[in-house]
Amino acid sequence: MSELCHADILITGLVQGVFFRAFTSRIAKSLNIKGYAHNMPKGAVEVVAEGHRNDIEELVMKLHAGPPEALVENIETKWSDFTGQFTTFEIK
Repeated sequence: MSELCHADILITGLVQGVFFRAFTSRIAKSLNIKGYAHNMPKGAVEVVAEGHRNDIEELVMKLHAGPPEALVENIETKWSDFTGQFTTFEIK
C-alpha cells in the first residue's frame, strides 16, 4: 500500500458546467479518497484530495479525460503531507 498524502489539484479548460465536480466525486469515492471539489474563479476546478498516493494518482489520470462534455487543458498537482482533516469527499 502506498503512503498517505495530500494533493491540491487544479484543473483548467472547459471544466465548469459539464458535471466535472460530480464526475470527480464519483471517482474519488470509488477510490476511498477524502476531500472536496469546487469551482474556482475564471473557470477552473480545484480538487483537494487525501488518501493513498497511488489512488490519488489514479484519480488525476482519470481527471485528464474528464466527463464527456469537458475539455481538460491542464492539470497541476501539488503534493504535501497527509492531514487527516476530511471524513468524506464533498462537492462545494
